[in-house]
Parts: sequence; C-alpha cells; structure tokens
Amino acid sequence: MEEDETEVLLSKYKSLPAENSFHEHEATVGLKKFTSSPAWFFLDQSSLWRAGLSWSLFFLLTIGVPLVSHFVFACSSCDGDHVRPFDSIVQLSLSVFASLSFISLYSFTRSYGLRKFLFLDKLSDESEKVRHGYTLQIHRSLKILSAFVLPCFLADGVYKIWWFASGGTQIPYFYNVYLSHIIVCILLLSSWLYRTSVSFLVCVLFRLICYLQILRLEDFAQVFEKESDVGAILLEHLKIRRNLRIISHRFRRFILSSLILVTASQFASLLVTTESSSTFNISTAGELALCSITLVTGLFICLRSAAKITHKAQSVTSLAAKWHICSTTNSFDDFDAETPRSPITSDQAIYTDSDAYCDTDNEEGDGDDEIDNTNMVPVIHTVSYQKRQALVTYFEHNRAGITVYGFMLDRSWLHTIFAIQLSLTLWILNKTIGIGQ
Repeated sequence: MEEDETEVLLSKYKSLPAENSFHEHEATVGLKKFTSSPAWFFLDQSSLWRAGLSWSLFFLLTIGVPLVSHFVFACSSCDGDHVRPFDSIVQLSLSVFASLSFISLYSFTRSYGLRKFLFLDKLSDESEKVRHGYTLQIHRSLKILSAFVLPCFLADGVYKIWWFASGGTQIPYFYNVYLSHIIVCILLLSSWLYRTSVSFLVCVLFRLICYLQILRLEDFAQVFEKESDVGAILLEHLKIRRNLRIISHRFRRFILSSLILVTASQFASLLVTTESSSTFNISTAGELALCSITLVTGLFICLRSAAKITHKAQSVTSLAAKWHICSTTNSFDDFDAETPRSPITSDQAIYTDSDAYCDTDNEEGDGDDEIDNTNMVPVIHTVSYQKRQALVTYFEHNRAGITVYGFMLDRSWLHTIFAIQLSLTLWILNKTIGIGQ
C-alpha cells in the first residue's frame, strides 16, 4: 500500500449519498479497527519504515528464531520426555505456511490496496442488507482471528513453559540457566504467535471476501420473487461472476500451495511417527499434533468458504428453474381456465393446482441453504416464456463459483480430495508397517 487506506476510506465516506452513509461509516470504523490491531501492525507496509519493520520481523520470527532454536535446542542428550524428534517438521511446516501467507498478503495489498482488496470500493453500490451484513463481518474478523489463534498459542505456551521449566540444566543455556530459558521461551512463543497469526489472517480475509459474495447472491436471489427485467437479472449475475473470477484469480496460488503444503506435512508426519524407532508420546509429539491442527484448520477455512460460495452460486440455477416452471405452469392454468375442462379427481388436483405448490408460505427448507430450498417462488406473468427459458439455459451453462486453475471448488471436489488423501494415507501406513515387520 502506498498510502494510508483508512484515510482514503474516510475521505471517500464524506462524498457518499446520505442513505449509504451509516453503513459506510460503520465499515470505515471496522476497517480502521482492523488495520490498527497488532495482527495488522506488523504487516503494514504503507511507508518505508513500516515496510522495513514488517520484513525484519518476518525474517526474525519466521526464519531466524525457528532455525536457531532447532539446531541449538535439539537436545539430543535429553531424557525421553524432552527430546524433540519431530521439531524439524513442525518448524518447517509453520514457517513455510507463514511465508506463503505473508508473501500473498504483501502481493495483495501492494497490487490492489486493502480497500480494493476487500471490495469496499464497490460497497456503496450494494443494497442495505448487503452493506449491513458485510459491515458486521468486518467487525467480527478480529474475533474470528483470535478464536483460532489464541487457543493454539495458549496450548503451545503451556507446552514450552513446561519444557523449559522441567528440563533444567540438560537443556542448553547461556550464562544463567533461568534468564536464558526465559528469553528463549519468549522468543519461541513470539515466533509461534506470529506465524500462526499470519497464516490464519489470510484465511480469515478470504472467508470475509467470500461472505460478501454470499450476501450478494442471497440478495440477488430475491429478484425471482418480484417482477424483474431479464436483462437486469443477467447483468447482475454477470457482475457476481466477474467478482468470483477475480477472487479465484487472486487466491488460486495460495489455495493450491496450501493444499500441497498441508498434504506434504501430513504425510511427512505420518511417516516419522509410524517408524518403529520413533518415540511417540504427548511430550514429544504434542507440538506436532498442534502444528497439524493449525495447518488443517487454516486449509479448512479456505476450502469451506470456497465450497459454500460455490454451492450458493450454483443454487441460483435451481431457483431460476423453479421460477420458470411456476410461471409456465400457472400461465397454462390461466389459459385452460378460459376453456371447458373435464372433471378433475382429487388425486389429480394435487398435481394440477400450481398455486398450491408455488406458494412460498406453506413449506420450509431444510435449513442448509436459504437459496436452494424446497420453497417455490411467486408466479411472474410479465416475463415471456422465451426470455425465462433463455435465462435458465444461461444459468445452466454458466456455473459460477470459486475455481483453482479451472477446477471448481464445490462439495464434490472436496469429497474427491478427502478420498485421495485417505487412500494415500492408508497406502503409506501399509508400507510403513510392512517395513517395520
């Protein structure tokens, strides 16, 4: 970023229309609160000295401290509870994930700026419901970030304090054993907190951006409940598809790299922990388990957000089809009402009364998705059959969603990933047990 994003946002706020001023002000306050937090302070590169501080802390806490601690405090001569046989995997996995997140975030903010990156420059064009929901999510971002980071930090803090306190003089120290261990423990905890915060920050920002598009999709779905021009519907959907393509393009390298990293880390952990000579207990493998939880949780946030927005985007096709069939069936019923019809039995009446099953007040969805549910939509007579059919055909052949190099991140794709990961894990486990025997 070349300038203070919050100041730019405040200047833009003064020129907004009166009806949008409240939510724009709230979004500005939320963004200012977010950028003034410690999680962002150490990543802000809006000026030369802040960029120098940001990169210095990155190299110190992501590369320097983990590298030195791994070789100096390997503690190969310690007892069975204080050896660290899996420390190399833990430090390498966390540092690579944090480096990937830091570089991605640096690229995003430098290329687009934080305000444009979060789509705040277009927020004034959205409806009040979308602006209000997105403003609330901006305020919640720090809470969500803290909910993921603090438990991991507290668990690692308890482990490291126990490790240094119970290790005594068998753990290497400089000059004074107590002072040396306190300083090193603080540095290691700061490194862990920094790396996990940076890693989760990009994932939370991705979730925040996806949530804005989900709000837009839910607001877009309301056009089928009122008389609307097909051209206006098509134009709005094209805008949403364009935003989804932008998000996919920005995050595709990060998501793919995270998937490869987490997979490699999990396989490496499986290989070393299933060796017959490895010492595996809570004291030696506690950090490894915590590292795995951190990596998998970060990846889960991204994949779940992508799959959710893809599912909602594709649900629009189902909603358009419901709208089309309700309007078509009701139009034929009106036409048939003008001509004599044969008597209808009670069983047939269940299927011929279109008003009964097109009513939105008599049925409830399953609660999984507000867009893709069992409720039908009101009947619209003013839109011609050809226009409705053309719109449904467009939705069927232009599926929107988050993609990674052409692969749609939907629920089927996630199920495929799970099946592949499970198969490879079982294969490695079988090979490892075979070697041990």
